[in-house]
Amino acid sequence: MPTPRRRVAAYVIRHRAGPELLVFDHLDIPDAGTQIPAGGIRADEDPHTAVLREVTEETGLDLCPVIGAVGIDHRPHPITGQPRHTHVLHLHAPEDDHDSWIHTVRGTDTDAGLQFACRFVSLPLSGSLADEQDLFLGRLDPDWTTLTRR
Repeated sequence: MPTPRRRVAAYVIRHRAGPELLVFDHLDIPDAGTQIPAGGIRADEDPHTAVLREVTEETGLDLCPVIGAVGIDHRPHPITGQPRHTHVLHLHAPEDDHDSWIHTVRGTDTDAGLQFACRFVSLPLSGSLADEQDLFLGRLDPDWTTLTRR
């Protein structure tokens, strides 16, 4: 069995009138679905360092402190079936961040140069995110469980 790919995913939450989650859509790959910041952990990184890098690369936000770990998703990749372990972390976004923006992905990874339409959406979500990335939202607060999962 191959070694599982180590990954991170970020629940970046801000609080205005209520809790809101940072999500994005690929402008270059519309069929990819709505997602949260996520990606691989490099050999020299721990999950905390990797999630901060991924959030900055994929959304441009760089002042989102990590609140804590939410859990580890051990599901295989939905298309390839390859094993992976995704460390899901909770981050806090300042309340004064923009509601929506277009960001060009930074860094040297395969998604560099792609454009993401980023936005904050109210919790609970009305439907699931791509790859069921919303699976652990209820661990942060049971009221944040995606409505279609209740």
